[in-house]
Amino acid sequence: MRVVIATRIFGPEISAASGILRTWAEEFRERGCDVTILTAKPPRGAVIDDPRGIEVRRAPVKRDRQQYVRGYLSYLSFDIPLAFRLLFSRRADLYVVEPPPTTVAVVRVVAALRRTPYVVRAADYWSEAAEMVTSSRLILGVLRRVEAWGLSGAMMLFSAHQPLTDRFRIAGIMTPAVPIGFGAETKDFRYDGQAPPEPPVFIYAGTHSEWHGAGIFVEAMHQVLHQHPGARLEYYGNGEDREEMQAKARGLGIEKSVEFYAPIPPAALSTILAAATATVASLAPVPRNNYALATKVYASLAAGCPVIFAGPGPTVEFLRQADHPYAGVAVGYDVDEAATAMNAAAAAPLPPPDRAELAKWSSGQFSLSAIAERVVDESLAIIRT
Repeated sequence: MRVVIATRIFGPEISAASGILRTWAEEFRERGCDVTILTAKPPRGAVIDDPRGIEVRRAPVKRDRQQYVRGYLSYLSFDIPLAFRLLFSRRADLYVVEPPPTTVAVVRVVAALRRTPYVVRAADYWSEAAEMVTSSRLILGVLRRVEAWGLSGAMMLFSAHQPLTDRFRIAGIMTPAVPIGFGAETKDFRYDGQAPPEPPVFIYAGTHSEWHGAGIFVEAMHQVLHQHPGARLEYYGNGEDREEMQAKARGLGIEKSVEFYAPIPPAALSTILAAATATVASLAPVPRNNYALATKVYASLAAGCPVIFAGPGPTVEFLRQADHPYAGVAVGYDVDEAATAMNAAAAAPLPPPDRAELAKWSSGQFSLSAIAERVVDESLAIIRT
């Protein structure tokens, strides 16, 4: 059986989607499938390390100043060539699609022409996320219709979790959906015995865009430094809010304590997480985040590092109901609450034996490989019917 994965983002580009789709591709390969990945050329200077036995075809794409494929001109620079790449390639038995909605819509058109089923990794409801960057009713209306049309044509949606599936239903998207959850690649994220640092270090790892609201920790850090001079807050990743956050740190006079770094490979990030006092994660208090989950918490826990989350949504329930005493804490999207949690973590950092136990628990609960097995089981069932 031939499986084609269409995604604008894939390794060596650093993102959660890259790792997730790689595990899916490898699982399809292990089941005897012929797997091809149609993706974009990586950012400048990236070192390509493609999975063995999987064909990865890359095409040029428009990237922003941070070398990210973001915004609908960038998406279309991938989507339009993708249509021809799919139309004029060897026929597949299944397409696996990573959003944005325009990519899903292109695949629906080609899938109909070539009579090929497709499934979607539906990790978000893009139409509502777009409300953070535009108030145009025309743009939002078009996007909503394009997204619904693309998702409605799929044979299966692999949704992030049940609240997102419920949101699709409210929006009238009735495609069969399987909530698969999130996880971490435990081959990359693990704990290797690091002790918590002194002075304390807090890590935010991942995208910091408008709807993440990651600037709350810059403000909280101003309070933390009163109790823990020398503490540091480090951001790894990219996002539209970076310049504003840097300006906020300068305005508070704490720019030397708040550092920003480019995305780094998972294995290198794991070492940093494992040696941090705690990781911080956030989602802005907007309606679409009521069913969004901060996936970066899984990498942190797999590396034996507790999490401080600020904001709404399922991450709150996840941390409060986690069957582990050291997983972390969830607070409201409030500077004082975030600062209190950071000060508490700095005052009583988790010792190495407890970090090792936390990492062991996480790897047994939230493995990307286990999720990939379920995805491939469901996908192959679709092909065989």
